Amino acid sequence: MLAPCLLTLASFLLEAEGQMSSSFSRSLRRDGRCIYSFSVAGPAEDACSEPGEALAAVRELRSEREGQQRELAELADRLRLLESWVVRSQGQLSGQQGESLNILQRLQELERENRQLRAGHCPRIGRESRQGAQSLTGSSSRQRTQPDGRASSWSFENRGFQELKSEITEIPASSLIQRSDPGGQDTAPDSSGCGMLEWVGDPVTFQKADSILGKYGVWMKDPEPVPHHTRDTIWRINTVGTDVRLLYEYNDMDQFVKGHPSKVYVLPEPVESTGSVIYRGSLYYQKRKSRTLLRYEMKTETILVQKDLTNAGYQGVYPYSWGGYTDIDFAVDEMGLWVIYSTHQAQGAIVISKLDPKTLQKEQTWTTTIRRRSVANSFMICGILYTLNSYSNRHAIINFAYNTNTNTSKVMNIPFENRYRYNCMTDYNPAEKKILAWDNFNMVMYDIRLSKL
Repeated sequence: MLAPCLLTLASFLLEAEGQMSSSFSRSLRRDGRCIYSFSVAGPAEDACSEPGEALAAVRELRSEREGQQRELAELADRLRLLESWVVRSQGQLSGQQGESLNILQRLQELERENRQLRAGHCPRIGRESRQGAQSLTGSSSRQRTQPDGRASSWSFENRGFQELKSEITEIPASSLIQRSDPGGQDTAPDSSGCGMLEWVGDPVTFQKADSILGKYGVWMKDPEPVPHHTRDTIWRINTVGTDVRLLYEYNDMDQFVKGHPSKVYVLPEPVESTGSVIYRGSLYYQKRKSRTLLRYEMKTETILVQKDLTNAGYQGVYPYSWGGYTDIDFAVDEMGLWVIYSTHQAQGAIVISKLDPKTLQKEQTWTTTIRRRSVANSFMICGILYTLNSYSNRHAIINFAYNTNTNTSKVMNIPFENRYRYNCMTDYNPAEKKILAWDNFNMVMYDIRLSKL
């Protein structure tokens, strides 16, 4: 039985011998048994992978799989964080929407009461409506906080500190709705003339100082230039240092943005802080370590007038809240040249003086009820002083106004963004109806809107 099988196998191998290399042999064992053996050549050796290569391939596949697993785990973590953030945001938004709705409803009620009072149909006296407006606006003010976490000092409950003696003016709810949509079609009062400030836009950055000397500074335009300067001419002073004397001039905004001055003036006297302005071809600034006001004419490059500001504090006696020896601050608006400061007689309250631009003589002076150290900066528009509540809080507000035309004051709540969180200079340009500011190395500009008087 075995012999035929072996013969069959041998014949199969012999037939395949022409197709592949094979061999057949027979041997005799010591015990007398026959051993038949055959061998067939395998494929070329190069076609077979070495054990090391196979292991490397396995390791590579395993590494890819582990990487994919890590990516999936990270994606799951991010999705969980996103879901948690969405839940929190929805909760906060719901709370804010509810609060805003309550405020709007209360303001609408007050507006209805005011209309009834004017028509003589409401038995409630006007004082009750004013108290309602005060409590409503006061609660909103108390929600504002300073960068260090303290509540803003502009609370109505803190009357002793602010000495707010003015009567609160009710704001119609319809006006608030218009202000909430600056880009809407119903919010375009005439801004060509004078009026009350009612809205400030987002800051637009034009230049950034490239050294530590530019952390604080002032940049200016002349609303009433004299030849050869124009309204496009820009000036800049970096105010970091103990002997600041360089005034940089730029022909236009393009040159200013590129940082290529057309001229550099060396001032005869050093500059104190960021309160300088350019007006009618002259630079008005405070002489360092003094209460002396200077008028420097750029055409002749000489100081034409110097005059002491009587009793004014200087060198950090009555500065703005950010410091910087900002005791004396010039301003320009539609009415002319102003200086904002304080005195011992005013007990640290802001004093405003209208100046003759040629002689620097005081034409008229007003003493407000707002402490100078409690505000971050101020500026004039149409004879009205506006103050900023914070220099470092990104979401600051313009919180107070004093009208020199009527000798009245008013609490404000106009959002103002300190995008770079260190606003050391805020001035108004009446020719362009813009606010210029120097915010932590950055020179920025704001659009504004004025209401009709």
